[in-house]
Amino acid sequence: MADTELDVKYVAHLARIALSPAEEAKLGAQLGNILGYIEKLRELDVSQVEPTAHAIPLINVMRPDEIRPSLPVEDALRNAPAQANGLFLVPKIVE
Repeated sequence: MADTELDVKYVAHLARIALSPAEEAKLGAQLGNILGYIEKLRELDVSQVEPTAHAIPLINVMRPDEIRPSLPVEDALRNAPAQANGLFLVPKIVE
């Protein structure tokens, strides 16, 4: 359990959170349980399992690019506080 306590204090330090001794003990026990499950997983034979980045295959869900009519320039500039030559005028911020 000493390693777990050290890990909890180290992670809390990295996260910049202050834990009371009771919180450290609780999180230490939870971390010990998690590490126990990981040790169980290490016992499995995965030599015949192909490595994957995702559990299920992913497909591109984006729509294809198609040319469609857009908002007319006059409508886009209708409420612009300042405009010139079909463009928005904005205050200069870089000198």
